Amino acid sequence: MSAPTLTNFITKRPWLRRWMVPFANWYTDAAGYRKLGLRADDLIPEESDTVLLALKRLPPKEAYDRVFRLRRAFQCSLAHQLLPKDQQTKPEDDYEYLTPIIKEIESESRERGDLESMVIQKRQANKPAEDAHGSH
Repeated sequence: MSAPTLTNFITKRPWLRRWMVPFANWYTDAAGYRKLGLRADDLIPEESDTVLLALKRLPPKEAYDRVFRLRRAFQCSLAHQLLPKDQQTKPEDDYEYLTPIIKEIESESRERGDLESMVIQKRQANKPAEDAHGSH
């Protein structure tokens, strides 16, 4: 589910980070979802089993807040209006709340797959000591 990311590549290079951060901030603002009161994780499609499971694992308050934000954004969209500035999502409030859970579920799924595909071989009975050392 997780998309490939260049985050580690960019953060390890200060010159590239200095160039990319203003561009990323501009792009995030131009996307417009914050003007509707949404967070970036609100935009993750709910079509995969992983995301549906992550939504079930959300704390009740966070799940309620998410539904509220989505409904409010839908109403704003229908009315062709943006929220007032004081109700728009601020950059410091736009944190990942669903992505860490999705990554955890993907990790569990990989681990489960590894465990299910593991081949267990039965140990053979120990040979007598002199056979093991090559004497005879």
